[in-house]
Parts: sequence; C-alpha cells; structure tokens
Amino acid sequence: MAMKYLKNKKGAIGIGTLIIFIALVLVAAVAAAVIINTAGKLQQKASVVGQESTKQVASGIQVIKVIGYADENSTDDFINITGNETTGINVTINYTAFKISNSTQSQYPYIKGMAILISPNIGDQIDLTSTIVVISNKDKKMSLVYSGIIKHADINGTDNIFKGLVLEPYNETVNNTHFTTTSDGIYYNGSYVVVRKGYDVIVGKDGWVLNNAPAFGIIVLQDEDNSTYGSNPTINYGDKVILTVNIGALLNPGISPREHISGEVIPEYGASGIIEFITPSTFSGKVIDLQ
Repeated sequence: MAMKYLKNKKGAIGIGTLIIFIALVLVAAVAAAVIINTAGKLQQKASVVGQESTKQVASGIQVIKVIGYADENSTDDFINITGNETTGINVTINYTAFKISNSTQSQYPYIKGMAILISPNIGDQIDLTSTIVVISNKDKKMSLVYSGIIKHADINGTDNIFKGLVLEPYNETVNNTHFTTTSDGIYYNGSYVVVRKGYDVIVGKDGWVLNNAPAFGIIVLQDEDNSTYGSNPTINYGDKVILTVNIGALLNPGISPREHISGEVIPEYGASGIIEFITPSTFSGKVIDLQ
C-alpha cells in the first residue's frame, strides 16, 4: 500500500511546546486539588449537618401520661420556706410544716400535683437539667426548670408517686431552723434542701418541690445504665421518669374542674412532648387521669 506524506503539515516540537504541556498539566493538577479539597469540606459539612438533622428529628421527648392529685390539704396550705442571708455565704432556712388531716373527705376541689410520665425518643440522650416544662392556663404561663430534687424509684419502686407532695395522713408538725451554705443538696429533716445562687431556696421531698419555686422535680422509674445519677441526670431510649409539678403552689390554690391546661416538655434539642387536657367536671377521688 502506497503511503503519502503531508508535506504541508508540521508537528509541535521543541522546548517551548514542552513548557506549555507541563504548564497545562500543572494547572489541571491544581484545579483537581482544589476540587478534591472543596469536595472533602462539603462532605464533612454535609455529614455534620446530617448528624445534627438526624439528632434533631430522631431525638425528643414523649409525654406518655399525665396524672393529677386532688386534695384540699396540699403543700401550699402547710409549707412555709424562707431563706435569709446572714453572714458571708451562709443562709438560714426556716422550715415550718403543719397539716390537719381529713381522710374522710369525698370531694377534692383542686388538683394540687401533676405527675408527667415521659420517655425519650430513639435518638440521642436527653439532659433533664437543660429541659424546660411550660404550663399555662387562661390566666398564667409558667416556665419551669430542674430543681435538683430527684427520687430514684428504679430499684425498689414506690408505693405512691404523690407521697412527697403531702404529709402522711395524720397530724404532723415540723418547725426547725437550719443553718447551711449555698451548696446544693442537703438532706434536712427528711426533705432535700437546694440553695441556689442568690439565696433562692428550694425544698423537696420524694421527688416533689414543696414550695412555690418555678421548678419541677423528678421521680426515676426506669434507668438501666444509671444515667440519672449525678448532678446532671440524663435519660436514654427506654428510660422512664416522672416530672413532678407542684401546681397547687404555682397556681394557688391549684387546677379547678373544667379547666383547660396546655404545655410542653421542651428538651435542649429534638421534638417537644405535648401536654393538653381539660379537667373533669368533678374530682371524685384523689388520683385523676388527665392525659
């Protein structure tokens, strides 16, 4: 087969061509490095956003049940707490309690305590110290924070979740003065005293706040890994705790019949648990299912 040479065509040769070729390769390499670096950063950012979105969507709190306790002889009738600065960082706590019991009472005009049974969703753990409970009626809206009052019933159980809300059904009188520092967590005369900064005093018993502090207590019902122990109780999927609210002290004298109550249990992140109910027309007993 005859071959023909194109005498009018010439190839690019020489050192100049080589320099141009190397420059093109370097530009392509730099561009590829920039693209790879940008892609890596975008991937990491997308991963972080995805994790945060998953945590936000999957995490949260479920309100399983809300139970009320109706009794005219409630904590706001017999608890008197005062905290006074004396010298330095010391605080004097005067704790006076009295009750005249009437166990034959058949009508209970006000709901004095609310027990909110909650459990976390399948997502990340929930820090109860960063959780807020919001409760409102037609006249008032309250935002409650963790009080530091907690009872662990996950091992031995409890015969009455409302036991700490009221004194035992017989005459009981306590009148003492306690001298303490601003350290949180002192057992005093059967109750748990929490002294906050600024000399705010919170007193509780068996997981219930006994004075009118805007705070909730905790009763732990189920905690497999003991995550609720310590100064920052947290709950994981499967744990069950009761958030206790002394609604009688906060809405003195309490929640009346046919009253609409709404609210939320708001974690630091994730879905909030919803509280919504209307109380019955009459309270025929002390323990009442509300939601």
